[in-house]
Amino acid sequence: MTAPVAAPVATRHAYRDWLIARMRNDPRVICLDSDTGLFTGADFGTAADRYLDLGIAEQNLFGVAAGLAHDGWLPYVNTMAAFAASRAAEAVKIDIAYNRLPVRIAATHGGLAAGHLGPTHHALEDLAVMRAMPSMTVLVPGDAADAVALLDQAHDYDGPVYLRLGRKPTPDLPPAPPPRIGVPQVRRDGTEVCLLACGPLPTLRVLAAAEALAATEGVNARVVQVHTLKPLDDAAIAGVVRGCTAVVTVEEHWREGGLGSAVAELLASQPGPRLVRMGVGDMYVSAVGSQEELLDALGITAAGIARAARSALRPGLDSPLFATF
Repeated sequence: MTAPVAAPVATRHAYRDWLIARMRNDPRVICLDSDTGLFTGADFGTAADRYLDLGIAEQNLFGVAAGLAHDGWLPYVNTMAAFAASRAAEAVKIDIAYNRLPVRIAATHGGLAAGHLGPTHHALEDLAVMRAMPSMTVLVPGDAADAVALLDQAHDYDGPVYLRLGRKPTPDLPPAPPPRIGVPQVRRDGTEVCLLACGPLPTLRVLAAAEALAATEGVNARVVQVHTLKPLDDAAIAGVVRGCTAVVTVEEHWREGGLGSAVAELLASQPGPRLVRMGVGDMYVSAVGSQEELLDALGITAAGIARAARSALRPGLDSPLFATF
């Protein structure tokens, strides 16, 4: 009899369970919440007095975190990515990043994960904002196992860490060695086009696009998951794109400032392959729908990624189209 397959776990729930266990074993850790509901009914055991819900007041939340970190605590701050990167950006910049304080920012509902709430709750700028801040480490796990592995490594990191998490469960990525902060992970080898992906659904869709390219056109695509936007290992990125005719970046983020920009900055400084960046164009996504529906409408699908790869390999073809709303 075949054993039942475990249901996927949301990255934010993997983080929650990891943090509660860590709080019980590390008396420095303190959990600062902003009425997210993520910890409703959680059993913190002997660490219950180190869970503080400060309400929906994000700037105050990060100011408190900075003060606690300055006094030797290790704060984990919980809010939605749209609020961490916009409403509280000044507090993150001045109170935390400027002072290189060890605050861990757990930002849920990254990208279009809150698509059902409309553009006010989309986080399509968070990676650009956080990547621009000196001393900030920026992590985007691809599934629950990634989240746990990256949290283990980042726990004692010097300086602040931004961890972009999702809302609902997404399928697990294929088995692979645990990720290492700063090191891009080759998920599929190939020699013609290199597909670089950031985040759970973009990585899954890039893997599907690579299989479609191989099956229908004989195109051998290399797939690389970039779970660390900062520090980005320039030498490692240069290594994974070396030998490929073209590079396509795919992300759940505006095309400016995120993975595509980071790779473009690198490739601009040295001879390299042609680059096509896939992401959300210079617009607000005003439609309301699920995360998957919005990505589909934006053309960030396996078929759209394959089309972008063909365009990059054959520059005479039209660039991939992006939907407008």
